[in-house]
Amino acid sequence: MKYAAWLPLFDEMSDPLEVARLAAAAEEAGWDGFFVWDQLWWRPPVREVSDPWITLSAVATATERLRIGPMVTPVARRRPVKLLRETTTLDRLSGGRLILGAGLGSDRFAQEYSKTGEELDGRVRAERMDETLAILTAGWTGEPVNHHGQHYLVDDVQFLPRPVSGRVPVWLAGFPGNSRPIRRAARYDGFFPVNLTSPEQLAAPVAVLRELRGTLDDYDIAVALEPSVDPRPYAEAGATWCLTDLVDLRLADVRAVIAAGPGRSIGV
Repeated sequence: MKYAAWLPLFDEMSDPLEVARLAAAAEEAGWDGFFVWDQLWWRPPVREVSDPWITLSAVATATERLRIGPMVTPVARRRPVKLLRETTTLDRLSGGRLILGAGLGSDRFAQEYSKTGEELDGRVRAERMDETLAILTAGWTGEPVNHHGQHYLVDDVQFLPRPVSGRVPVWLAGFPGNSRPIRRAARYDGFFPVNLTSPEQLAAPVAVLRELRGTLDDYDIAVALEPSVDPRPYAEAGATWCLTDLVDLRLADVRAVIAAGPGRSIGV
């Protein structure tokens, strides 16, 4: 199993330079990845929120080995070709270390959609996400993109340069009991089941993914766990990445968890 720090860019951790220092400390302590939330704002008492993409640029330049990325970005609120340029540029800046976490997002936590006039219908957002992912994967090839969809148009445009390895790995987020996100995730590079409460919950989506893909070789399944939770039962259930959940921790505690190294719980 690989280990990543996973944190929101809120309040004390909204300073991109501080987050870059945390990432550098994580790399020195032996962590494998460093992922950040993608939110526009958050509910009280959170007041300060930073942009993940600019922050990840700072992280990319402060590190050399860590896999990095937004975990997850609500794809339906992004313009596909802008996201295509951003992912390729960040991947090249990091030397090919970007992982794109993608999902539908939700309005229920901070009303990010309803307060800005974004689409609330989950079905429509899913359609937009599927089209966006199709545009991304086509654009990363370096060949001209011709996409004439229900929601987006790209008419014979070539996007160069390409990502370092030719494409950016995509992990799809979804609730483990919802079959559509799992089937969507099977077409890409990883699955991030959200709101897991036990390793037993992981068994069903892992079985479905194995059936759909034929094998889970070279495929990632990431779980988010609090620092005090033992990741080993989740690894036995099929998880390949443990995202240590650093939400609700003060900056000093985040530093302590990171300095302790991956896979080690401390009393915070």
